[in-house]
Amino acid sequence: MANTKLSEAKNAKNDEFYTQYEDIQREVNAYLEYNPDVFRGKTVLLPCDDPEWSNFTRFFAQNFENFGLKKLISTSFAYESKNYKGEYQLSLFEEEAPQFNIDKTKTHGKIFTLTRDNNDSGVIDIDDLEWQYLEGDGDFRSDEVKELRDEADIIITNPPFSLFREFVAWIVEADKSFLIIGNQNAVTYKEVFPLIKENKVWLGNRFNQRINGKNMTFGVPDNYPMTGTETEYGEDGKKYISVAGTGWFTNIDHGRRHQPLSLMTMADNLKFSKHKEVKEQGYPQYDNYKALEIPFTDAIPCDYDGVMGVPISFLPKYCPEQFEILGATESEGKGFSGDLWIESSGVSQPLVNGERANKRIFIRKRVQK
Repeated sequence: MANTKLSEAKNAKNDEFYTQYEDIQREVNAYLEYNPDVFRGKTVLLPCDDPEWSNFTRFFAQNFENFGLKKLISTSFAYESKNYKGEYQLSLFEEEAPQFNIDKTKTHGKIFTLTRDNNDSGVIDIDDLEWQYLEGDGDFRSDEVKELRDEADIIITNPPFSLFREFVAWIVEADKSFLIIGNQNAVTYKEVFPLIKENKVWLGNRFNQRINGKNMTFGVPDNYPMTGTETEYGEDGKKYISVAGTGWFTNIDHGRRHQPLSLMTMADNLKFSKHKEVKEQGYPQYDNYKALEIPFTDAIPCDYDGVMGVPISFLPKYCPEQFEILGATESEGKGFSGDLWIESSGVSQPLVNGERANKRIFIRKRVQK
């Protein structure tokens, strides 16, 4: 049931899923390990945020000096403009500020910026954040927030689930570095997959991965219905939901994506694979694609040079130096795989012995020079 939560949220336009501090820290550390200067001298924008409550704002503000940031910008979306309205929470941070405006608090977004040591403490941290109301509601598509996007070097956030495609296009339009959270199904969106195929976007360090027995976990509003098997109340009394099939999308390099898969030969897979289907059925050819069906990522044969159709769960383990991505069956049910497609069946999904296969990514082993 937990893996349906993002779909339900998208359909209901409920975008109030809050990322946990430890998930942000764990992911960002992977990029710092690969390049310690990845954020140095950069302006980071955190749109689609609630800066008073946001773990994104808290994390990057607390690490401002450690990362060598030039500027941190965080924006919020006005309460009255949200499709899903939980209980409105007015923070003391806002209420006690001299610029607090009771007429604007629900209708205007807010912008938080961090650039300097405002309180003369000797360090730049979360206590030095400055804020004001935006002119509009803080929608990322507004001209006001677009200007902030264009100023930034890196965009990091958990974007609205219902607007994921549009948000990716918004980033790509400005040609920015980014690190955002999305659902596994997004890898085959027509707006996203071509970017993955062209090595302009890839999956982050964590994607559809259980850590300490849990999928990626999000905080939800107090009035959110607690249904499903992976829901809980935290020690803080707040509600949390663990969601399968979620993870990070990015165009910032990290070390895991350059680690090649360790694979067996086709002969060894047919003898020793842990999957009964592989040992009994081997590697069938698609009826309507010029490729072999590979039902499991760990069953990819290391000695086959032709085209293979692999599960979308292959992508978190994709090494661009090891394999080339050629195409995919798209999530709306339309095939787009170039000259792999054989126009014979009139069916857009790949067929094996007349039966539909699941969504597939089509790959080929790179020729080693």
